[in-house]
Amino acid sequence: MAANDIIKLTNIVFYAHHGYYEAERELGQRFELDIEVTCDLSEASEEDDLHKTIDYRTVYSIAKEAFENYKFKLIESVAVRIAKQILESHLTSSVLIRVRKPHVPLKGFLDHVEVEIRRNKDEI
Repeated sequence: MAANDIIKLTNIVFYAHHGYYEAERELGQRFELDIEVTCDLSEASEEDDLHKTIDYRTVYSIAKEAFENYKFKLIESVAVRIAKQILESHLTSSVLIRVRKPHVPLKGFLDHVEVEIRRNKDEI
């Protein structure tokens, strides 16, 4: 079977202390996160067995740990950390991470800034 199945965790929200400016890292702010994990779900679905799929509770825990236990200047850095940890700990061929920062210190209006990181197993 093809290994192009995807498990998605969409619009996870964390309050965290990332940002280029010291005030951002000091005060913290809201971040939004999407995770897409590419894998082969055929065996898990045929056998209806949680142990043969990716437990999304673990994926969520990896993201939570990265957001809440570190202070990165760049949202690119937190996205790459999450991607690497997911790839190292799961039977997945690739992962896509989107991090959105809704409150950007710019002199203008926008909905959010978003970084998208895709990493493959052979890149870690």
